[in-house]
Amino acid sequence: MSSLVSLSGLAQDLEPRSYSNIPIDMHFVVAGYGRSQGGLSPAPEVPLKDSDVEINAGVLGYAATFDLGGSSSKFDMVASRVCISGSAIFQGEYVEGERCGYSDPTFRLTWNFYGAPSLTRQEFAQYKEGFVMGASLQVTAPIGDYDASKLVNIGANQWVFRPGFGVSYKVGDWYYSANTTVRIYQDNDEFYNGIYLEKAPQYSLQGHLIYSLAKGQWVSLSANYFIGGETRKNGVDANDEQDNSRFGLTYSLALNQQHSLKFYANTGVITRIGNDFDSFGLLWQYAL
Repeated sequence: MSSLVSLSGLAQDLEPRSYSNIPIDMHFVVAGYGRSQGGLSPAPEVPLKDSDVEINAGVLGYAATFDLGGSSSKFDMVASRVCISGSAIFQGEYVEGERCGYSDPTFRLTWNFYGAPSLTRQEFAQYKEGFVMGASLQVTAPIGDYDASKLVNIGANQWVFRPGFGVSYKVGDWYYSANTTVRIYQDNDEFYNGIYLEKAPQYSLQGHLIYSLAKGQWVSLSANYFIGGETRKNGVDANDEQDNSRFGLTYSLALNQQHSLKFYANTGVITRIGNDFDSFGLLWQYAL
């Protein structure tokens, strides 16, 4: 199972094999569950201190692969149902609460423009992958649950555009993969308590060391570093720039040609803002 569906979110998604080649004319449905817990903010612009928050998410996604200029490409989209609960210090007072709702959906186009020829499933069986280079564009649409009178929301009420570039190289049973992205945020003119929120771009770099254990089975060690995303509230700098890093482990198992499972876990290793938490999850993928 490649990273057919982008699972963006609080954990700064670690996605092994995002830019590896896959057969065209295929369709996939993905369902899963993810959980994060620890000292995190539902969003960095939410000024919580000493937080102990738990986030549970049910995820549903769809992906399709196709030919684009003679190369392998894919389109994916993801929606999730999220529940947040926990406690924190807000403006000097202890607060606790719980909220459930639908997150902002994401849509992504990935084009592996070099080293990933467009191949059918039958042709792909004879293909030997080497160096692959690709680009992507992910868009997050602000149609999730959002209430400007609430400090903590599931949706963010802002468009997010995330262009990316990545490479992968396969030699023997080893994959080496790296990619970089930038998140560009639209202003939120309906932030909590009538505040006009601006957010600077956020830059991310991630790398993956992947080993094929057997046919249809692999494990990945992953790490990332992300910086930026400082906010301005009514023109005043919030001094909440992120400067964080995470480390993760992913295990993928193909049960047969149609069904596969992916298990993942990650944790914060460098934390400045909202990154002191652990995440884990399970994804099931079905090939149509």
